Amino acid sequence: MTTPPQPIGTATVFHDVRLPSGGPAGELIAVDGLLVAEVPPGAVVERVDGGGRLALPTLVDAHIHPDKTSWGEPWHSRRPAQGIADYVAGDVELARALPAPVGERALRLMSHAAAQGTRAMRAHADVAPAYGLSGIEGVAEAVGKLAGIVDVELVAFPQHGVVRTPGVAELLAEAAASGLVTHIGGIDPAGFDAEGDGEGDQLGTVFALAERHGLGLDIHLHDRGERGLAPLRDIAARTRALGLQGRVSVAHAFAVAGLAARELDETADLLAEAGISLTTVALSETTILPFRRLAERGVRVGLGSDGVRDSWSPFGDADMLHRAWLAGWALDARLDEDLEACFRLAADGGAELLGLPKADLRPGSPADFMLVDGECLPQVVVDRPRRDLVVRAGRVVARDGRLV
Repeated sequence: MTTPPQPIGTATVFHDVRLPSGGPAGELIAVDGLLVAEVPPGAVVERVDGGGRLALPTLVDAHIHPDKTSWGEPWHSRRPAQGIADYVAGDVELARALPAPVGERALRLMSHAAAQGTRAMRAHADVAPAYGLSGIEGVAEAVGKLAGIVDVELVAFPQHGVVRTPGVAELLAEAAASGLVTHIGGIDPAGFDAEGDGEGDQLGTVFALAERHGLGLDIHLHDRGERGLAPLRDIAARTRALGLQGRVSVAHAFAVAGLAARELDETADLLAEAGISLTTVALSETTILPFRRLAERGVRVGLGSDGVRDSWSPFGDADMLHRAWLAGWALDARLDEDLEACFRLAADGGAELLGLPKADLRPGSPADFMLVDGECLPQVVVDRPRRDLVVRAGRVVARDGRLV
């Protein structure tokens, strides 16, 4: 009995590329979505000229709100805001004013992000009576159209509060059962969502939904000082009690950013023991998380875009290389190793948080990389050159900053 012939695969060889580790230009070889050391015997070879460009891992956006964006829409003038309640009202006003539906706007923004070298993201979409599940459904529609280009985890996010806004808890339950989301969100249970006339326990609600439906949790904590630290300790205790280690994240965690050395280490140890990860968006020197110190204590930290040209801010561009630049700016990074750390936060920190393998350009790693006209990694972080080529799973998905 003879063995039937196996199909001959295809190897894509990206030649004349340079690696950030230095040395002469060489090749990156992709087979079945992975990098390999050499072309397999009998494989059909496709060659792509790298033109001597520098190859870098593509990046992961660990925190973005594509449902809120006005990216590519007519300019929207924002009103003064004094707190989250005002921003939430602005969200509703903007959503009603924009001509394009959520799915179209989210697709436009997420496509732009992918063309700038984002290979994966965790996307938050608001769930509230003002929208129903339209945000979740719109972003999920965009996710489907970008399959194979960018991987997306989708969070049902109660921006309007679970306790203070009647109907949100029921909508979260509907979203959790929809099959569209991977995570349930939360927001400031000791501050914003403890205000108003609502009754109930936000953390109890969202933890119960996550446990019941096998979902992760991603909770926004903007509150500082003890008002932010007390919920963080509560989240850690609930995570351990329910056996959800590794499935819970806290976004922003401004209270952690304000801790001194000993308190920071104690809090980091608590988070590491509970398997809780953090995301930071590099808003300023007082809010960016000390990600290197946290990582040394075993806490996973990812970097994200947050809102992009939404009602909260006219800024943002969903370019994670720019976000690495912002992290360096916020930290007053001067040394090469500090600039490289900001890039690694965008490349590896988010990947670890989302449970993805590192795209470190070594054989066996995902064939996910971008080619840029750059001298070295620190210079690329500072100068943010155009992404001449973006490769996902060995396939060219973007050229010159646009999807192909």
